[in-house]
Amino acid sequence: MSLMVVSMACVGFFLLQGAWPHEGGQDKPFLSAWPSPVVSEGEHVALQCRSRLGFNEFSLSKEDGVPVPELYNRVFRNTVFIGPVTPAHAGTYRCRGSHPHFLTGWSAPSNPLVIMVTGVHRKPSLLAHPGPLVKSEETVILQCWSDVMFEHFLLHREGKFNDTLRLTGELHDGVSKANFSIGRMTQDLAGTYRCYGSVPHSPYQLSAPSDPLDIVITGLCGKPSLSAQPRPMVKAGESVTLSCSSRSSYDIYHLSREGEAHELRFPAVPKVNGTFQANFPLGPATHGGTYRCFGSFRDSPYEWSDLSDPLLVSVTDSMKEKGKDVIL
Repeated sequence: MSLMVVSMACVGFFLLQGAWPHEGGQDKPFLSAWPSPVVSEGEHVALQCRSRLGFNEFSLSKEDGVPVPELYNRVFRNTVFIGPVTPAHAGTYRCRGSHPHFLTGWSAPSNPLVIMVTGVHRKPSLLAHPGPLVKSEETVILQCWSDVMFEHFLLHREGKFNDTLRLTGELHDGVSKANFSIGRMTQDLAGTYRCYGSVPHSPYQLSAPSDPLDIVITGLCGKPSLSAQPRPMVKAGESVTLSCSSRSSYDIYHLSREGEAHELRFPAVPKVNGTFQANFPLGPATHGGTYRCFGSFRDSPYEWSDLSDPLLVSVTDSMKEKGKDVIL
């Protein structure tokens, strides 16, 4: 598996295996959750128990955590709707099927299905070191941390619950944190990540999700060019526009400034000279900086080109100091 941590354990309760195992000569039913086994507090989830044998009825049981009285001594056709979900619903579930030809009355129990309830605790923070833009084949560390003393942290990529990782939190200076190492970076590992925390004795009751963090792979296509209009050295208050262009048919250009976390993005426009270009008006100049730009395609938002050569934009004060412009 490409997602690696120093001491990692894939969270097996997210894996919905499609096999039909046997026990005692009887087919086990298969239990799944829709839309997901990870449910926000207050929302609804449907548990579906199905089998190739065409069971007439099913029963559902919860094996751990707080008991759920509404499930006891009840028989269902094949789908159980649960909600609004509370922390008490978190835990491990199994179902059994009933068929008239079963001498024992009920089938063997299904696969275990863990329902995780989120939003029980305050959300943690998620950071990327050295940053969210990662060159192909390099490694990035995603750090999940909180001042809540979480025992475990879980990291997952949106839409990829089978890639969820779990680490024990480490305490440092009143902060609990875990470092997830992701790499070597490929297109399959790029995407939007979130993390959760859980406290001791309640492993299935999770915090609210962290803010989303986009991890982007760079260096997959040729670098664009970056230029400044009217020039890279302007006077304070003078307007300057940065132009990112390439002969590659990029759909979007991204402009980043050294030392800033967020980038600007504009759609590319085809030009008569055969290039695709986006203009970034910076407005009246106040401070200089070093800029770079990237290109990307609309259907691959997490896969960017190689970065352009750096462009230093200098802003000079209109005041003169010993006959020279003062660079801001």
